[in-house]
Amino acid sequence: MTVRHALLALLSEGPKYGLQLAQEFEAGTGDMWPLNTGQVYTTLQRLERDDLVVADDHETQTSYHITDEGRRELDAWLHSPPDTNGPPRDELVMKVLVAVRIPGVDAVALVQGYRRHIIESMQQYTRLKEHAAEDDIGLLLVADSELFRLEAVARWLDAADARIARLGDRGGLAVPASVRPRPRKRGAVRR
Repeated sequence: MTVRHALLALLSEGPKYGLQLAQEFEAGTGDMWPLNTGQVYTTLQRLERDDLVVADDHETQTSYHITDEGRRELDAWLHSPPDTNGPPRDELVMKVLVAVRIPGVDAVALVQGYRRHIIESMQQYTRLKEHAAEDDIGLLLVADSELFRLEAVARWLDAADARIARLGDRGGLAVPASVRPRPRKRGAVRR
């Protein structure tokens, strides 16, 4: 979720002050995603510049209202599918890719260590859910999302572990460029 669209969503409920938006965003995510108040005001300025919100200055505070254009932008964002074009640059994937290329690094041991860390994180989120109130929908949905994401990471680490072990069994991890599969261009059909 972008901060821009989160603020538009909160403003669709009615006018709000900047600090109020930050607090409601954090409460809506079960306080799992802290939001810098400075970021809120910077985003509000951009939204105002783009005519998506209007600021009303009062004696002590400024309240913000969503415009019709802001509602259209929010609606378009809500109805657009998530971007799944190409894999994101994931730090964990990069670490594993680097580890298999460095002589003397036990990539299998590294992967297993990463997996232990992921499992510990999953256990923490599970405990968090056990102690959450039944109606704390923000916290429960964010925790579920993290559990599913971490489960996918653990599965990828299992696959990486097996693939690295197979390469190691064949006499090493350094696979010559001449036998490495070439990456396909996007949209190319495998023959």
